[in-house]
Amino acid sequence: MKSPDADQAGAGIRLSVSGIRKSFGGVEVLRGVDLDIVGGSVVALLGENGAGKSTLVKIIAGDYQPDAGAITIEGTAHSSLNPVTARRLGVRMIFQEIADAPTLTVAENISLGAWPGRRGFVAWRTVKKRAREALERLGVDLDLDAPVGDLSVGERQVVEIARAVVDRANYLILDEPTAALSSTESERLFGYVAALREQGTGVVYITHRLDEVRAVADRVVVLRDGNLVLEADAKTTDRRELVSAMVGREISEVRRPEAVLVPDDAEPLMRLRGAGSTGAFDRIDLDLRAGEVLALYGKVGSGAGEVVQALFGVRKLDAGTVEMEGEAVKLRGPAQAIEHGIGLLPADRQRESAFTMLSLAENLAAPSWPRLAKHGFITRRVEAEAYWRWHGVLNVRSRDDAGQELGTLSGGNQQKVLLGRWLERHARVLLLIEPTRGVDVGAREEIYRSIRALAAEGVAVLVSTSDYEEVVQVADRAVVIARGEIVARLAADEIETKRLIEEVGG
Repeated sequence: MKSPDADQAGAGIRLSVSGIRKSFGGVEVLRGVDLDIVGGSVVALLGENGAGKSTLVKIIAGDYQPDAGAITIEGTAHSSLNPVTARRLGVRMIFQEIADAPTLTVAENISLGAWPGRRGFVAWRTVKKRAREALERLGVDLDLDAPVGDLSVGERQVVEIARAVVDRANYLILDEPTAALSSTESERLFGYVAALREQGTGVVYITHRLDEVRAVADRVVVLRDGNLVLEADAKTTDRRELVSAMVGREISEVRRPEAVLVPDDAEPLMRLRGAGSTGAFDRIDLDLRAGEVLALYGKVGSGAGEVVQALFGVRKLDAGTVEMEGEAVKLRGPAQAIEHGIGLLPADRQRESAFTMLSLAENLAAPSWPRLAKHGFITRRVEAEAYWRWHGVLNVRSRDDAGQELGTLSGGNQQKVLLGRWLERHARVLLLIEPTRGVDVGAREEIYRSIRALAAEGVAVLVSTSDYEEVVQVADRAVVIARGEIVARLAADEIETKRLIEEVGG
């Protein structure tokens, strides 16, 4: 039921951008884009990485200034906004990377940046009162005194949304909000978005997960190469039409690869026996053979990602053994793992893997510096040669410049460069955690092809993912993990969407 003040909050409230253009370094990334955000409705904003989505919403939020065009809020036109003005006018953006204060409480985080009080004193009763009211509006029950750092990712995201409620946000932009959530947490998030819509908030919902569009949105807008190429009813537009608009061509539906059937008696390249890590997983047995892709499938927090972290030495094993080619090894850190021919692509490439301010060549060559260096020195020319060895193989879309900063590429192309690291390092075992998180559908197919090609060259690939479609598209075998333990082992002919969902428990 719509709240009593919903009509007043939403009726007639409209944010419109018209003719928005923006260039970076002479490259035009937005080419005259129009978009309406209406109170009491949700618009899904789609597009491949590099299509212009992030630039557009950052202009609306005041982080970037447009080169041309106007932003009209409640009848008043603005040539540009800054973050303070945008916030005052009711615009809030919640980024994929949560920006909270982990050591502060839930109540304190909800008032973060807008403390109630006078003369330098915080009104702590008001802090709790407004937090309680904001969470009630969302239908959420959280301990107001709990440190936010102790919450799950989904709960921390709710705290961010509650902060926007306290700020009286009329327009809320959500950037890939379910990227790190389990299916259950995602369903809850859809409920929070629906509650905000009923209360008159206009929501922009950015996602790469096309199945979410019908679940959460009223309208869908697609950007491609800086142009708005589709605006349609979210409930009546099918997946194929969305994909075609995003990439400008037809893309195949989810399908199984031709499985690589490695003989059961083939000696594993890597073996894990009785492995356990306190609070994460227990009694894990795995065999990983050269030339195959093994998927560890589980919801976020199931322990699947933590198993992979342990195999790269970034998480301590409290029990069990790891063997490489039949010999026990101790992986006390990434350096030792790399020496054993193991490479890792972590889930959070921005924080754990990518050097976004360094060049493409430096990023790709980094694990191979000892081998590439001569007399202790490494040159830009040598790094560039390493980069160009894999640029075409991985189809990295960038300027014709190995010195281009990694951070200027889309997420999918950054991931390809980081994958190239382990091609150059001649890794025998490749560990991937959520390899296509935040990556568009076109880049996903290319990354999947690269993974399959690596396996065909004899690399043993272990993929940890919470995306069942990913398992279907890349895996020769699958191991399902729930609550830190293996609950199913699936051969190639058993890997299908329905079975995966059933085994993981929804």
